[in-house]
Amino acid sequence: MLNTHLIISTSNDLLRVAASHILYISSDGNYCNFFQTGGEMRLVTYQLGQVERMIAEQLPELSRQFVRIGKSLIINLNYVYYIHVPKQQLILVDGQQNRYTLSASKEALKALKDLIEKNSL
Repeated sequence: MLNTHLIISTSNDLLRVAASHILYISSDGNYCNFFQTGGEMRLVTYQLGQVERMIAEQLPELSRQFVRIGKSLIINLNYVYYIHVPKQQLILVDGQQNRYTLSASKEALKALKDLIEKNSL
């Protein structure tokens, strides 16, 4: 059966979020912020590398849609709208046409641009 939800559990709480609702995950020191469609944000007590491993383990069929960008971001490729390498700008757009403007290194954005171009051929 295809697992479509990521479950993040701590001693105090549990977050169960549909993979399709995750726009991006940003690092905040030893914590991560999950940004979801519709503008919801949730802070979890895991580092980005730990979340990256959870995605690979819990969502093996869907994990390719999540890409680590630099040291501080994991993005959902399904929501990439615009990449501007020189300005170090990445824009994601969700189903409600909400725009999320993120910054990343030129190297990370160039790699993302190349990945998307390669996969669309």
